[in-house]
Amino acid sequence: MISFEESMQRLKALDIEPVGVEKRFVTDALHRILAQDIIARENNPEYPTAAMDGYAIKAADQAKKRLQIVDENPAGADTKRELRKGEAIKTFTGALMPEGADTLIPIENVQVDGEYIEILKPVSEGFSVRPVGENYKKGEKLIGKGSKIGFAEIGVMASLNIVMPKVYQKPKVAILATGSEVLEIGQAQTSSAQLRSSNNYTLEAITKLHGGEPIQLGAVKDDKYSITEAMQEAMQSADIVVTTGGVSVGDYDFVKDVVREELGADVVFKGVVIKPGQHVMVAQNGKKIIVALPGFAFSSTVTFLIYVLPILYRMQGSEYQPKIVYATLKEPFIKRSKKTEFTPCNVRIEDGEFFVDFAGNKIGSSAILTNMLGHDKGLVITSPNESDKEIGERVRVWLINK
Repeated sequence: MISFEESMQRLKALDIEPVGVEKRFVTDALHRILAQDIIARENNPEYPTAAMDGYAIKAADQAKKRLQIVDENPAGADTKRELRKGEAIKTFTGALMPEGADTLIPIENVQVDGEYIEILKPVSEGFSVRPVGENYKKGEKLIGKGSKIGFAEIGVMASLNIVMPKVYQKPKVAILATGSEVLEIGQAQTSSAQLRSSNNYTLEAITKLHGGEPIQLGAVKDDKYSITEAMQEAMQSADIVVTTGGVSVGDYDFVKDVVREELGADVVFKGVVIKPGQHVMVAQNGKKIIVALPGFAFSSTVTFLIYVLPILYRMQGSEYQPKIVYATLKEPFIKRSKKTEFTPCNVRIEDGEFFVDFAGNKIGSSAILTNMLGHDKGLVITSPNESDKEIGERVRVWLINK
C-alpha cells in the first residue's frame, strides 16, 4: 500500500483532459464550468449615469442656492440639452447625465419652488454619478475560464449580451455496484442475507452535485464474467467508470482482476493507507479512468469524494478545491489506526470560529452512512502519526457539504 499523500500525487500526475466543449443558452449554463474567458467588450456604464433620482447640476452652482429647472431627463432618454450655469435638469435613476453636469443632488436635498429648486443641503462634486467603467472597463477579464457559473456570472454575461457561452461538457460517470447479495431498489428480498443497493445511488447524487452526468448501471453478481461484461459496457459509454465492492482480497473480489486482465488498464495504485477505504484502486485505459471503491457505504462515499471528484473536475476544465478548515474539538477525539483517517463529525460556527463534536455518531464498521446525515457534517482528517486529542485541541476538518 502507498501513503495517502503519494496516492494524491499519482492522481494529480494523471494525463486528464476536458471531455469537450459546447455552447449553452446563458441561463442553461448555471452550475456549469466556463470554457472561455469573459472579457468586457465595452465600458459599463459607457457614459456618466445617475445613481438615484435628483437634479443634475454643476457642483459649484450650489453656492447660488437657487437654480432653474430647465428640462426633465428620464431613464432611457437621450437628452440633447447641455446644462449651463445656474440650471438644473431633473434626472432619474439610470439616466445618462446631461452634458455639462458633474453632480446629482438628491430630491430630498432640495425644495421645489415652481420652476426653481432651492438647495437645502449641498453635496460634494460627483455625488450620485456613476463614472464611466464603474462596473467594468472595456478589455477587463470579468470571469475566468474554468469558473463555475453562478447567478452573478449569469447576470454579468447577460449584461454583456453573451447569449450562448461556451461551457465544458459534463463528464459521463458510469456507476456499477457489485455483489451477489445486493438487491436493486424495488426488488423483492428473498433472503435475510441480501442487502439493498444504496452505494450506486449515493454516488449518482454526488456526481450530479458536482457537474457530472451519471450513468446508472445498477448491481451485478459476484462472478468474473458478469463483472467483465458490465465494465466493458461501462467503458464504452462513460469517461469515468466507478465500481463499488469486489476490490478486497476475498475469493469473490473480482473487480481488481477484471481491471487488470480483462480491460487491460494500467493500474495507477491499488491500496492506500487510509481509513476508511484502504483497498481503493485507480486505473487508466486511454482517456478512460476507472476507480474501484470498497463496498461498504461510508467507505465508498468517502473514497469517491477523495479520488473521483478531482478527476471529475479536471474533465470539466477545473480543479476540485475541498473546503478544509481548522476547528476546535468540543469533545475528545479517539484515533483508531495508524492511517490517514477521515472521521465524520458535526460542525458548528460560534462567534466566527469552527467547532466540532461527534454527537449522535455510531461507532462500528465503515458501513455506517447515517453518520453523514445532515448539512452540518464534516470529516476530521488526521495523519498516521497523530494520536488521540483532548477537548480544546484544533483539528483539520473537511466541510463536505460546501
